[in-house]
Amino acid sequence: MKTILKGTLKEVVIDTEGPVVIIGECINPTRRKKLVSTLQANDFSYMLELAKSQIDAMADVLDVNVGFPGVVDEELLPQAVIELQDHFDIPLCLDSPNPKAIEAALKVARGKCLINSVNAEEASLQRLLPVAREYGAAIIGLVLDDDGITHDPEKRLKIAEKIIERAVRSGIKEEDVIIDPMAMAVSADPNACRVTLETIRLVHDRLGHNITQGASNISFGLPHRENINNAYMAMSILYGLTCPIANPEKITGLVRAADLVLGRDDYAIRFIEHYQSTQLPK
Repeated sequence: MKTILKGTLKEVVIDTEGPVVIIGECINPTRRKKLVSTLQANDFSYMLELAKSQIDAMADVLDVNVGFPGVVDEELLPQAVIELQDHFDIPLCLDSPNPKAIEAALKVARGKCLINSVNAEEASLQRLLPVAREYGAAIIGLVLDDDGITHDPEKRLKIAEKIIERAVRSGIKEEDVIIDPMAMAVSADPNACRVTLETIRLVHDRLGHNITQGASNISFGLPHRENINNAYMAMSILYGLTCPIANPEKITGLVRAADLVLGRDDYAIRFIEHYQSTQLPK
């Protein structure tokens, strides 16, 4: 199944049978005080620096989150979208819990965006599915519902099916629903990663949909987080993850290696190009 996103001109295809697409996570004020202070001053220069560094590190899509305490994100998110699209031709993933901010950003966006995210709570479905349909956006479907987060992979699959069914009924193309299986901290629950990996496998095998996740969640509170994240990411890709939300400077090498090992990179062309472009040891 293929999900197509578009920038001003550039098109990115997320394909369940193709190479992994990287959604850059770094435009996010969490733990970035400089981003908060510059955005508060209506200064987008640092945000644009973060965008460029991620694009240089091979991000295919940029997640855009401008949420912080006191922000009016229905004003700031569309401004951020305009700034990004005036400087870069790359598809955007609009990341906000505020449906008004998402709609305001979609009104000014050029191309086809991804909404991060919709879940199976009735309020979320009713607020965001009509917006996605009206503006032709794709959506990320987070596998939680009005009962909260289940630790049963089969129940997470059922929630994914509900989101897909409701999206299609609302007029959204089935291929425009990307499922997030919910990566949780393994420090809090020793079985958290196994539950999410099994959810990825079920969604891939039974539904055939593209799958995303913020994989760094799993190592919260633990030392040597990058080692844990990388191990989990490689397993997730094998099970069916197609478009992780991550820092491309940390993940692109692993992604290119995984694609090569899985036969998605003929003659290691993309793998070699990545290391040549970053001038890292081969």
